[in-house]
Amino acid sequence: MPTGRYSEEDVEHYDRPRRRTRPRTKERPTYDDAADGVVVTVDRGRFTLLVGDRVVLAMKARPLGRRGVVVGDRVKVDGDVSGDDGTLARIVEVQERTTTLRRTAEDDDPVERVIVANADQLVVVVAVVNPDPQPRLIDRALVAAYDAGLAPLLCLTKSDLASPEELLTTYRSLGVPWVVTHRGGDLSELEERLAGRVSVLLGSSGVGKSTLVNAVVPDAMREVGHVNAVTGRGRHTSTSAYMLALPAAGGWIIDTPGIRSFGLAHVRPEDLIEAFPDLDELTEDCPRGCTHGADEPECGLDEAVAEGLADPDRVASFRRLLTARSEPAY
Repeated sequence: MPTGRYSEEDVEHYDRPRRRTRPRTKERPTYDDAADGVVVTVDRGRFTLLVGDRVVLAMKARPLGRRGVVVGDRVKVDGDVSGDDGTLARIVEVQERTTTLRRTAEDDDPVERVIVANADQLVVVVAVVNPDPQPRLIDRALVAAYDAGLAPLLCLTKSDLASPEELLTTYRSLGVPWVVTHRGGDLSELEERLAGRVSVLLGSSGVGKSTLVNAVVPDAMREVGHVNAVTGRGRHTSTSAYMLALPAAGGWIIDTPGIRSFGLAHVRPEDLIEAFPDLDELTEDCPRGCTHGADEPECGLDEAVAEGLADPDRVASFRRLLTARSEPAY
């Protein structure tokens, strides 16, 4: 017998829908027809993509959760990918990354921050003077490159103001390739090194990254900053990473904001030495847990140097990189 506020004549008594009656399914939508894109910059939760020859603004789809999407990521895009004003597409899938350049805010920070994805070369931009070079910061950038599997390139700027020779001497034993530039000078060697590659430009503020970008990509129009005469530091002109196509030789460059610290909490000594196969081979007989540092007893590197099997300068340079992991950048 009907009870409550409904009688037998009330239609709602029989037909009122109940909550949670919709069957749940574990099936997820497929995006086989989604367009392919690459992330060229990120700004406050909005992603600028290149989809074919169209510039598309997109947001991240909810199913991706907290997964980060960074410059250089190759993604699948659903929705309106026309690139017309006022349109907004959705990033529905992030494809597997080939490389990941990352850092931590501090050396004891467990949270890794991905800078860019899918690059294959790290160009460490250093001014010979104004601002003065910071070797420990350079070392840390090289450690990050080796850890990420990126080929390093040292680009020295402002060589018209001072000689680069002293700085180059420090890195010759590591085998790091380099190019030397100055404002208005010939950039053909640098362009040759960038051709056909995805290169990340990394360096302190004021060293000339944006000047280089404007020179190799004439329509980039990146803002150029100046160095403070009192502090010797540059001001940040790039506020976010930005990926640009190289018009002449092909390839891409990624301009990044100036850095003042580069944490390496994520890098392990055993991973770093793997970037130096000739030295790694000499450590096969090292005691368990050997970090290959200068204060390690019975390290195979010391034995190799004593027996003339290893270049002492190269071993010393490698150990300097090891030390850079634990010393402050400034």
